Parts: sequence; structure tokens; C-alpha cells
Amino acid sequence: MELKVNFGGYMEDQARDFVPARFGRSLLSATAGMAVAGLLALPHSAAAGGSPTVPVLNWQPCTPALAGFDCATAKVPLDYSAPQGQTINLGLIRHKATDQANRIGSLFWNAGGPGAAGTVFLPIVLTLPATGSPVLFPEALHERFDIISWDPRGIGAPPNGSNTTSVQCFGSPQEEADYEAKLPAGVPVTPEQRQAWIDGWAYIAQTCANSSSAYLLSHVSTADTARDLDLLRQAVGDAQLTYQGNSYGTFLGTVYANLFPDKVRAMMFLGNVDPTAWTNDGDDNPTLDVALRQNAEQGTAKTLDAFLSFCGQSSVDQCAFSAGSPAATRAKWRSLAQRLLTTPVIVGDVTYNYDLVVTTVVDSIYQVPGWPTLANTLEALWEGSMDPSRYPSNEPSVQGQQVVQVLAVKCAEAPNPHDPDAYYGLADLATKRAGIVGPYWVWLDEQCAAWRATATDQYTGPWNHPTANPILLINNTVDPATPYSEAITLSESLANARLLTIRGYGHADGGDPSTCANTYVSDYFINLALPPKGAVCRQDNAPFITNSAASSDEKASASAP
Repeated sequence: MELKVNFGGYMEDQARDFVPARFGRSLLSATAGMAVAGLLALPHSAAAGGSPTVPVLNWQPCTPALAGFDCATAKVPLDYSAPQGQTINLGLIRHKATDQANRIGSLFWNAGGPGAAGTVFLPIVLTLPATGSPVLFPEALHERFDIISWDPRGIGAPPNGSNTTSVQCFGSPQEEADYEAKLPAGVPVTPEQRQAWIDGWAYIAQTCANSSSAYLLSHVSTADTARDLDLLRQAVGDAQLTYQGNSYGTFLGTVYANLFPDKVRAMMFLGNVDPTAWTNDGDDNPTLDVALRQNAEQGTAKTLDAFLSFCGQSSVDQCAFSAGSPAATRAKWRSLAQRLLTTPVIVGDVTYNYDLVVTTVVDSIYQVPGWPTLANTLEALWEGSMDPSRYPSNEPSVQGQQVVQVLAVKCAEAPNPHDPDAYYGLADLATKRAGIVGPYWVWLDEQCAAWRATATDQYTGPWNHPTANPILLINNTVDPATPYSEAITLSESLANARLLTIRGYGHADGGDPSTCANTYVSDYFINLALPPKGAVCRQDNAPFITNSAASSDEKASASAP
């Protein structure tokens, strides 16, 4: 799977395309794939041998646009088998604890992906309205921890002072976006679209192999990043790591916990990934692609069904696409999808056909606050409305990732079939397992079919090394990218973990706060206290019902532990 970052359109425009940790989902269109990237930081030479040098972090205020944040650059080994050899740069960003007198230490955050640049996303998340970062950073954590994120190796290089060594396969992000604009904008459906998709992503793989970043492609694994994270922990002076990871970030945390089990102080994973499915147990000849191994398509289908059910139970004022009942609303969606196969709706220069609308739907169900906007869009398509205000904006927005950077991490270590013809059968299988939305995930993974770079440093288990302290896992029961079943699997794989269940919807935090979960999260990070076994929380808001509109009974059940 791969990440896109999208809070569902319910917040500021500059954060519109951030989905905390969409695990493994590549961006599909040129506008979605645009990232503002800097120049490649070339590695430095040094004598090989010895142990890696702990970076010295010279924290300085970030750009004026990032007031209240400090930035720094860390030098880490390109190749940990030659720890005193070439080095690369990692950009970091920090928000200092507001209660320095009672500061506990540093809390490192990975936004997911792979491919999320922390120097872009941390300022967005920490400056959201109260409903914008539900389980991510309760206020108590702002007070007691320096909250730090970083651009993982190969990722980012955004325009905020970071000079992270990043994968750049094209001459510029715009050149990359221009090329991707020639590819199908959504899930490829026709034979012509599918062949164009296969050929187009094969060309990108070859371009990366021939680029100035080729030396980097075998050194951007999750294990490499976990080793970087341990150096960063030492650089800030913490004896043990305090960490939060979203989606793909849960896999990074799992790798760290098993490479450095004695260094675990507190680790919270949100939207969990089954590590055996991600790595295929180290076998590079899989039958299924990584998304089907993770059951992502089934999570997406279940979330879409929840969206349609809640919509059907709501009035048209709450959900414009409602047909008066869940069954009728599901039938309306199937009818709309079938119609769009032959009769697309054109808005300006955008053709909303079947493949693009399926992609739009999958993107939009990630965050519950974006569900009403999705309903408006589907109803406009149903009516054949030509009013552009009722459709999602097609304007590019600032991104903290580029497609090639996502692929650089995923394709080199998460095995997918190399034969492009295999994906036709996998798409059929995904349709049988998940209906209309199933093939979406399969064709994302096909982007890796022609990729030939392989990570030299991979960790493929075991996953049960006893950690110094227990790990807290949190998952929504209905998650479109990291299904609840994967959280159960991970909790059983780790030696020392506790699963907190949120009866709720959406990926990772789902964009919907849970007062109950916030309380547990704060107590865990500050006091190292776990929720009771079997603890269950609810999101504060029911879909299509705002907190102010929710009944007192709904509020009580949502916030009670």
C-alpha cells in the first residue's frame, strides 16, 4: 500500500492533501503527486569501519512561516555496513514542550507513508483546530514533550530550510508531475488504460534506475530508517525512545522495537500494519501483492459500506447522496458507478469517469469529516450537475511527498509480483473480495512491478523480541487502509503490546476525535500506564452528525472509557 495525506477537505487548504499515514498508497495524479523538493544533498566520503557517529543537532528557528518551530539537520551513514563511510542528510523539525520545567523528553513522530516528510506535516498537525489531531497529540503531550519529526532518508527536501538527501528521479518535481499527468488519473479499467499504466510506471522505474539518485535506492529501507531513528534518539539525549507512528509508521516502529528492544520507553502505533504481510516473510516471490496480503481492499469496502449506510440513515441535508435508506443508497452508488462506465460527467477540463470517481471515493473515505463533501460530490455526479463548486478542487496543493519517493521505499522492500500480467488476475481477485473498490489497491502495487532496486538492509523478523516497556496499539474497527484485523495480528506478533480499540471509522485517527482515547494516550506517554485489557473507546462524533448536534447519550457513549 502507499500513503497519500488527505484530511478529507474539512480543514485549511494547505493541509487538504494530508492523510496521516496512508500506508503504502502512491499518489495517482500529477496534481496529487506534486511535492516541493530541494536539491539532492550529495553524500560525503569518509573512512569506512567503526560505529556510526551520533549526529550533532544545531537547532535554529525555522523559516518565519514556521514560527514556534526549530529546524536542524542530522548527518547519518548512507550504508550502516560502512558506518564511517558516506553520509546523507536528514531534516528535522521540533516543537518544544510548553512546560519546560516538567518536560519528560522528546516524542518522535512518523506520519506514515512511506513517503511523508515530517518537516512538512508536523507543523500542519500541531496547528490544526482541536478536531484536527484527535488521537495524535493531546494537549498534555504538547506540555510535557518536545515533539519532533523528520524527513526519513530519501524523502522530502521541502522549502523550509531542510536539505534532506532525497530521491529525485526527474529533473524537478514539476517534470515528474508532468509525466504522471500522461498516465490514467484513476484506477485503470479498459485494456488501453491498463497497458498505458503498466508501460508508464515501468518507464518511471527505469528513469529512477538511471537517475542521479540511483546510489540511494538500495539504502532507503525501513531498517535503515529505524537505525537513523536510534541515532536521533541519542542525539537529543534520551536514554530510551518515545515514539508515535501512524500507518506505515507502525511498521517502522515495529522494526525499531525489534532491532532495539531495550531502548523502548513508550511507543504508540495508530492504524496498524501486519509486518509479516508487508515483508512477505522475506520471500521476494509473492503470489499476492502487498495490499491484498494486508487485506486493504476489504477494509476499503467495509468503510465504503459504512459511509453508504450512515448516509442512507441520514437526511439529505446531512448527506446529499442519501436515497432514504442504507439499501437504497448502496443501490444508488452501484447505479452511478455503472453509468459512469459509459457516460462520464465533464467539469471544466476534468472528466469524471468510472476510474477517477472510484479513486475519489477511496481517497475521501479516509477521514470522516470529509464524508459530507464526498456525498455532495456523488450527488452532483448523480444529477449530472455542471456546477464546479460541487466538485473537489483539481488545483495542485503543497505535498510533503513525491510518488517516486514513496516507491523508492516500498518497492525495494515490500515484495510484489514482477510480472505485470499477474495484476489482471489480482484485480479480478480483488473485485471478488471487495467489489468495485478492490482493484484500486492492486493497480497501485503494480507501480512496483518493474522496480529492480532492492534494499540491502532489510528486517523481516522475528517480531517478538521482548521490549523494555509495552507498546500501545490503537485501531479503528472500520479502517479503509489498515483493517482492524491487522491490528489484532500485530498485537499477537509483538512480545509486549496492548491493543486499544476505537469503535469508529476512517484511517488511523479517522479525523474524528476520541476523548476517551486521548485520555489513555496521555496517561500512557506520561505515566507509562496502559489501558485495561480489552479497553474500547468511541469516536466523539457519529458520521454526518457534528459534536454540537449529537445527542447527550451519543456524547456520553463516545467519550466514556
